[in-house]
Amino acid sequence: GVTRLLLTRIPFFKEIIVSSFACDSCSWSNTEIQSAGRIQEQGVRYALAVSSRQDLNREVVKTDCATARIPELDFEIPAFTQKGVLTTVEGLIDRAVAGLEQDQPVRRATDEAVASKIDEFIGKLKQLKEVRSSFTFIIDDPSGNSFVENPRAPQRDEALVVTRYRRTPQQAAMLGLELDETPADSAEDLRNEVLQFNTNCPECNAPANTNMKLVQIPHFKEVIIMATNCDSCGHRTNEVKSGGAIEPQGTRITLRITDPSDMTRDVLKSETCSLEIPELELELGMGALGGKFTTLEGLLKDVADLVERNPFTLGDSSAPGRTEKLQEFVGRLREVIEGRTKAHFILDDPAGNSYLQNVYAPEEDPELKVERYERTFEQNEELGLNDMKTEGYEAEGAAGR
Repeated sequence: GVTRLLLTRIPFFKEIIVSSFACDSCSWSNTEIQSAGRIQEQGVRYALAVSSRQDLNREVVKTDCATARIPELDFEIPAFTQKGVLTTVEGLIDRAVAGLEQDQPVRRATDEAVASKIDEFIGKLKQLKEVRSSFTFIIDDPSGNSFVENPRAPQRDEALVVTRYRRTPQQAAMLGLELDETPADSAEDLRNEVLQFNTNCPECNAPANTNMKLVQIPHFKEVIIMATNCDSCGHRTNEVKSGGAIEPQGTRITLRITDPSDMTRDVLKSETCSLEIPELELELGMGALGGKFTTLEGLLKDVADLVERNPFTLGDSSAPGRTEKLQEFVGRLREVIEGRTKAHFILDDPAGNSYLQNVYAPEEDPELKVERYERTFEQNEELGLNDMKTEGYEAEGAAGR
């Protein structure tokens, strides 16, 4: 006979290899499929609610390691009992009927009771093709390479539920995958996962969720971003924590703002960082605004909001003379944000955990100056480093006991 191979792509799925064999002597023919890609990261489960004849015509890719089930008949085609096939839902039912009918003549001669029960079950399978009542067709494939057509793609199909899941060790062994006995890198897991924990809203104290993500900032270090959204009052907040240790030296970053495009630079301001704009006589000390990972424009807008939303500065409780000065200050700050006024933006972080994007990286930025300096005793005291001992404390503890 002759076997023909065809590499083809199924829309909204992937590439597969279709192999077709035909024999001219006995007219026997067979069609099989193999995935042209690798085993997927996750297994997949398709659950189709069949309610019309059109649903029976949906294309189905069933690999040899997939399991097909119809729960209403308690019917299952186990994995590795059939070769991979590209067919339709009706075609899979016909293949099951043909497989059951294959040895029926022998069964009728040897065990008539079993043969009659199988005949009865075959009748139930054939009735499914008439779709007198709806039934569920399920394909469960640990390799993730099976497929059930969605005729409404790319829109959602209400009759088709697609679930992706993590393979069990038994399923991985069945697929011939080597199991990695070494523990996974927890830091790598954190980079690819958003962690969530329960907390209370800082505004209304209602239960809320906080999302936490470990992010690698290019040409800098890892940071932890935490964001809280409250469904009750709509309050939203985000905070940044350094993912590394305190640096041996402090960092002073100076940016000369000369163009509106400078407002798009990424800024990481840690909780230990102070902020200064000499042209506006603006200085914010440690802890002001908390930890922030935003753009320069976003950080300066937070500074403006800090002034405007304070009732003791621009509210009813403020003094008239102070109000005029602060309104003038906010106006000048808005000019800097809009790029109409040139200014120097300075970040001073004794812990060395703040960052301002260098748009020319890895080359030097002519408008950006980064200075390293030795911390003073007072700065180490504020960071709690003077009383911190990281070497030799075990011996001292043993002597004290």
